Amino acid sequence: MSRPASAAAPVLTQRPAQRPLIGIVLLLLSLLCLTTLDASGKWVMGTGVPLLILVWFRYIVHLLLVLAFVLPTKGLGILQSKTPGLQCLRAVAMLGATLTFFTALRYLPQAEATAIIFISPLIMLAVAPWILKEPMRKTRWVAAGVGFVGVLLVIRPSAGLPIAGVIAGLITACLFATQHLTTRLVAQDNPFTTMLWSAGLGTLALACTLPFSLPSAWSTLTHMEPWVWVVMLSTGFTGGVGHLLQIQAYRFAPASMLAPFIYLQMTVAATMGWLIWSHFPDATTWLGIAIICTSGVVNSLIEWQRSRSAPA
Repeated sequence: MSRPASAAAPVLTQRPAQRPLIGIVLLLLSLLCLTTLDASGKWVMGTGVPLLILVWFRYIVHLLLVLAFVLPTKGLGILQSKTPGLQCLRAVAMLGATLTFFTALRYLPQAEATAIIFISPLIMLAVAPWILKEPMRKTRWVAAGVGFVGVLLVIRPSAGLPIAGVIAGLITACLFATQHLTTRLVAQDNPFTTMLWSAGLGTLALACTLPFSLPSAWSTLTHMEPWVWVVMLSTGFTGGVGHLLQIQAYRFAPASMLAPFIYLQMTVAATMGWLIWSHFPDATTWLGIAIICTSGVVNSLIEWQRSRSAPA
């Protein structure tokens, strides 16, 4: 599933030479992968696959892909964490966000669901002074307030969005904000360590639900067409590749430079929703999306300018 969390990507202790263009291209490819993941999950659930089964397959394929990519080069030592408690908290937040976002996608068009969760980076900026002990900035509060106005336009009563989907989307935004914050708190760990802990703990937790979810889903799974299996398994691939591309993007370009491009994901989500389900946001929804994007981009530019003027 899509992650506005990218704005809070873990810090790498060793960076290659800065190549901003490569970083931007990698980030855009990651957004395409993660938006494809969202669309695939929504489509698979539409065929009757239960949520817990879909997410388990998404997690197990993601975990196997990351293990195959990381272990040969990093070894088993990459599994060791300096902050295991915080890693567990992040894994719980990530799993919860995955479940609630796919729930939102079950009820909402992809563009609207994506727009709602993009309030999460602004929530993070608003609470960072208390949790991360960062300086309190008025510009962050203004950005969060303006972004929330945009969300209100998206979820306005006249839009006719199912209340269950809206609530699931807002819960997802809060869980994403928690994931962002804990990502910063575990930044002393290698980013691949964080990926493996989150994917591994999520896979284990979902495996514990299989005795309860699998019997009722068995008939659906045994009668699924081959292409449905392909699409469902692809969710783990696009999710894993998307996260790996994000990590590489932040190795080549600073987060402050990449942050504005993250908001292009809403446009990609709207395009996929239109192509697959013929869902296209109306003018008022587009206005809300534009306000969310503008508040995030302007705040990113302010933070970037502030970081340039700060002493080394």
